Amino acid sequence: MKAGSNDMKKQIQAFLAEKDNPLVQFIKYGICGGAATAVDIAGFFLFAWLVFPALTESDPFTKLLGVFHLDIRTVSEPVRLRNYWIDKGCCFLFSNFTAYVLNVLFVFKAGKHKRHYELLLFYALSLVSFMIGTFTGDLLIRFGGLDTTYSYIAAMISALLINYAGRKFFIFRG
Repeated sequence: MKAGSNDMKKQIQAFLAEKDNPLVQFIKYGICGGAATAVDIAGFFLFAWLVFPALTESDPFTKLLGVFHLDIRTVSEPVRLRNYWIDKGCCFLFSNFTAYVLNVLFVFKAGKHKRHYELLLFYALSLVSFMIGTFTGDLLIRFGGLDTTYSYIAAMISALLINYAGRKFFIFRG
């Protein structure tokens, strides 16, 4: 039993250390991105619920957690839209730091740029994808009348696509 356990441990360590195989890299990017996304989702919905209200009674998140009888503070549409941007901005900082650390440790080879410049580029690219995604979410709320959750998902998908390409080709050494 112990030999099998050691073999599995070695395979996991080899997987985590692999940074050249594009398929392995993309899988690890997805896993690390999932962790950063979990930080972003948890932070966003906690902020949207408790700090800067951006949820409605009809929002899917509100319905999903309806068993907990969440106290949703009703705000006007302009305030909801403003708070959506504030909530997204707060979570941007936390989730991107999580993404940066995990990307450097497990996905990409650092060293194409000096560390401080690399971090600056990482946040700059993330800011571009954040603005594109959040603006898309804004339009979906403003003109599409969509719930905050659907707007959040649209922003998340656009950021994923922009960030992977930018990080792989411009920030890190493949």
